Amino acid sequence: MIRARVIGAGGYGGVGIVELLLRHPNAEIAGLYDIAEIGKPLSALYPHLRGFCDLEILDVAREGDAPPADVAFLATPDGAGQQLAPKLVVRGTRVVDYSGDFRFDTLDDYREYATRIGRNPDHGAPELLPKSVYGLAELYRSRIAEATVVGNPGCFAVSIILGFAPALKAGLIEPDGLIADSKTGVSGAGKTPRPQFHYPAQYDNMYAYKMTGHQHVIEVEQQLSKIAGRRLALTFAPQVVPVCRGIMSCLYGTLTDNHGLDDAVEAYRDFYRKARFVRVLDKGVAGQNAAVRGSNFCDLWVNVDARTRRLVVVSHIDNLMKGQAGSALQNMNVMFDLDEMAGLNRPGLYP
Repeated sequence: MIRARVIGAGGYGGVGIVELLLRHPNAEIAGLYDIAEIGKPLSALYPHLRGFCDLEILDVAREGDAPPADVAFLATPDGAGQQLAPKLVVRGTRVVDYSGDFRFDTLDDYREYATRIGRNPDHGAPELLPKSVYGLAELYRSRIAEATVVGNPGCFAVSIILGFAPALKAGLIEPDGLIADSKTGVSGAGKTPRPQFHYPAQYDNMYAYKMTGHQHVIEVEQQLSKIAGRRLALTFAPQVVPVCRGIMSCLYGTLTDNHGLDDAVEAYRDFYRKARFVRVLDKGVAGQNAAVRGSNFCDLWVNVDARTRRLVVVSHIDNLMKGQAGSALQNMNVMFDLDEMAGLNRPGLYP
């Protein structure tokens, strides 16, 4: 059994990976840690776990006193992983970090990210960056298998990269002028209460935010640039809509030729022929968040607008699953040479 530790267990990302580990046939939870709610059973914070996970949350400062685990999930904000990962790695623990700390495998790339989001560009563990891998298994499965540290991707980034990657790889669209119009549920803001996410402020309301400075743009541009073979820039319009969980990204690119819908669908199915969690929908079949809610699947609805010479792809994921804990567990499966669908082979929740 793989011994898995969860640091940041009290947040949505932490409880999400706990829920998945409880059902995993080859893993067990080897400790829950956080900086708050210390001494409380996790089930006291999340009553649905009563009788399933009544482990107490321990002080993260005492994590080093416990026997080493095989893997640690860092469901922590930017900056925390830089401090925690070196101590874990030296003890033989492999790391899956939820933040942006290890999504970039060079110091220059990290500095660009940190500078653009207003953080200190000096990384706390630069020696680990060359050993880290961007945690999108559909692109980097073989590298993740050997990785010491995996930087779990951002939720918006997952939906956008999976939606654009096949078209760029096949040369269906121009790298210039890409647009991502993305809507997310309120859970994407995390557990910490804030006035703008209070129920009366969210009910029957929707709004855009961070139109020119969202933190996920940097990783999206870097990953898509690698696929395109040249530097590209993305116009990204993130929005919050009054649902709990889910992301729908409407993605637009200019066709390079008179490609038809059959060409586009074939390119997408060929690109994802070995991807267990990406479903390219049949022509004319619209996706919906209800089809992926609670699952690790990404559904892609591919369209071609011949009149405007536009490829239009609609990408649906659950932001707390494929956009967070689901991808993290998928990465663990790849890292330990397990069935990629172990603990994740289930449909979405309906209705």
